[in-house]
Amino acid sequence: MTTPPPAPPAGGRGVRSALASATSDLAAISQTPRLDAELLMAHALGISRETLLLAHLDAPEPAAFAALLARRLAHEPIAYITGTRAFWTIELAVGPGVLVPRADSETLLEAAVEHFRDRAPTTILDLGTGPGTLLLAALDQWPDATGLGIDTSEVALDYAKRNAATLRLSQRAQFARGAWATALVGQFDLILANPPYIGTNETLPEEVRAHEPAAALFAGPDGLADYRSIAPQLPALLAPGGAAILEIGATQAAAVAALLEAQGFTVALRHDLGRNPRALIATWRT
Repeated sequence: MTTPPPAPPAGGRGVRSALASATSDLAAISQTPRLDAELLMAHALGISRETLLLAHLDAPEPAAFAALLARRLAHEPIAYITGTRAFWTIELAVGPGVLVPRADSETLLEAAVEHFRDRAPTTILDLGTGPGTLLLAALDQWPDATGLGIDTSEVALDYAKRNAATLRLSQRAQFARGAWATALVGQFDLILANPPYIGTNETLPEEVRAHEPAAALFAGPDGLADYRSIAPQLPALLAPGGAAILEIGATQAAAVAALLEAQGFTVALRHDLGRNPRALIATWRT
């Protein structure tokens, strides 16, 4: 029999009331105020959000909640506050200095699963791996695969290595510092990349521009600088029958597809759940 949580002390505020108040406050700075409030409350209680909603709405408000809420109201990303972010089938540790994994990037994994529906990739390359986001999700998807994650940031690579260890993927995941695929040799069945693609003059939410690393966001005035570097490197790296899948901004499909087609690839477009252009799948022409 489950013991119910204690009732709020006389004159104190309960979780349910605190969530309602926090949701109202967060509406001014977040598109998901209730979700934000629930994630912060669960973190303050040291439980999962599901457990919070199922069994702790009538508990007393934890003392730590107010400080967490204040950080979020100052536009700090939820993932930095809680230290974790769910992505695909895995949970990743994240923090200042790394790009926060986003649900839109799962579009690349969906495209990869579709491409490899008849066979599994055995070698995977993740260019701009950050905290290991795409590589570790792909290795979790295909248990017999091995992979390599490349990033220029030592902070990001440290997170990636720790995430690999936590997920028990260290034996199958290697990480190295590098500028995209420069000096990299070998061929890979699956190449994944989420490069910076924001134009330097584009407007971003305060929580992104003020907190996440600029090097992982901005790519020149048109947002295409890194695609111009990556595209010529792909032909030597993509194995026959493989796929290189790149995340793009919503307005960049035609420009990035042209860069890939110039390297001899056939290119297909995949949309995210919001129906925005999100990933380009480059394969060898048959």
